[in-house]
Amino acid sequence: MSAPVLNTDHLIIRAFQRKDLEQFARYRASDAVARYQSWTDFTYNDAVELFESTDYSTFGRRGNWYQLAITTCQEDELVGDLAVFFAGQDQVEIGFTIAPQHQHQNIASEAVSRLLDYLFGDLCKHRVVATTDARNTAANRLLEKLGFGRKRQLTQSVFFKGEWAEEYRWVLLSSEEKFT
Repeated sequence: MSAPVLNTDHLIIRAFQRKDLEQFARYRASDAVARYQSWTDFTYNDAVELFESTDYSTFGRRGNWYQLAITTCQEDELVGDLAVFFAGQDQVEIGFTIAPQHQHQNIASEAVSRLLDYLFGDLCKHRVVATTDARNTAANRLLEKLGFGRKRQLTQSVFFKGEWAEEYRWVLLSSEEKFT
């Protein structure tokens, strides 16, 4: 299987291309974007390394992470990305990042909704999970809006950027399909 190309009214979700890497590195280097993410000081070389280490021809293989680009339909401009981890035969973990200048425009909602449709519909996955920093109110609101249930609060579960952080673990089952 190869990485999908998923379309919405305004977006295209697809495998990363080399032309995306400069913009990808730029928004990931932003303090506002990196605040709740695992990376610090993300560089163009980090973007190239991630791109070159991803084999999209194995998309869907258990135990692998894949980054998918979120681009605009009109200009093919990179506005964010989705992370997809195939944890088990029927379970997937997701993450999402939106460039600062494109936040608060419903892009994450539209992109994650389309990804869920693909994972539950086309790939027949049973369960999708996400883990967020408890302070990331925008991500937490989005997951709740899409029908995810907050299943656990992990108190001081990770030493993150110099301090202990709380995380939320979110779960959506195929039978709940509120996202459609």
